[in-house]
Amino acid sequence: MGTWKLNESKSKLTPGTAKNDTVVYTAAGDSVKVTVDGTDAKGKPAHNEWTGNFDGKDYPVTGDPTSDARSYKKIDDRTMELTVKKGGKVTATGRIVVSTDGKSRTVTTSGTNAKGKKFKNTAVYDRQ
Repeated sequence: MGTWKLNESKSKLTPGTAKNDTVVYTAAGDSVKVTVDGTDAKGKPAHNEWTGNFDGKDYPVTGDPTSDARSYKKIDDRTMELTVKKGGKVTATGRIVVSTDGKSRTVTTSGTNAKGKKFKNTAVYDRQ
């Protein structure tokens, strides 16, 4: 839970892919809400939201033209796997690992963008 800000100097992002500048995890009843603000592949402001559970099931995404469902699966206390889908097709997969001190998290994702090009990103976030 909490607010995480992208540390671009520690990240390796494929040019031409979306960039999540700020990711906020908040409790939403029995679920978790993930709010993402950043820029899309063209550099324009982007905002999307996901509310669900870390149970590996698909939950809808709003505000993201490149995906309509996302699932998170908790592996252990510091690790989650994520899957991004558009029209039932997996477009990206990844892993989120929170550091042992809880001050940063690393998100590695790979997949295919809307133009069919493969990408692999490693984004490092600092807890705010």
